[in-house]
Amino acid sequence: MAVARAIVLRQLTMAPRSRAQLAEKLAARNVPPDVAAAVLDRFEEVGLVDDAAYAEMLVRSRQQTRGLARRALAQDLRRKGVDDDTAREALATVSGEDEEAAARDLVRRKLRTTRGVDPVKRAQRLAGMLARKGYPAGLAYRVVREALAEEDAPLLPEAHEFPDG
Repeated sequence: MAVARAIVLRQLTMAPRSRAQLAEKLAARNVPPDVAAAVLDRFEEVGLVDDAAYAEMLVRSRQQTRGLARRALAQDLRRKGVDDDTAREALATVSGEDEEAAARDLVRRKLRTTRGVDPVKRAQRLAGMLARKGYPAGLAYRVVREALAEEDAPLLPEAHEFPDG
């Protein structure tokens, strides 16, 4: 039991973790499942393991620092073992306006590095960057078109007219 507690404490001092991540670490260290469950239950009781708080912190942090959209954040939470209901509650803190503002900021920053590139390729790169961060295609193309229009770049075709590739 003491070994399991020490493992969990060490993990939590490095970074916040979900209960599933901690359980995985305990299993990797050959801690019996009943001991792991008892230790994790106790850590939850005292508030040191809290998946809801962890999910909210992760969503807020990744949305602000990496500009991830809700879809990418949901995948991240799933990978970290946060259950769907808890993830849904945490993701509800990101509004459509927050998501659009983050997309605009990402495009604005990336525009500088794509000057001189063919306008269609430039738009594809910008939209592709947003897609990799989980933004829906419609929002990505709209934000890219508006950013390029503000920059007086040549007018781009509608989203459905973008060539593949």
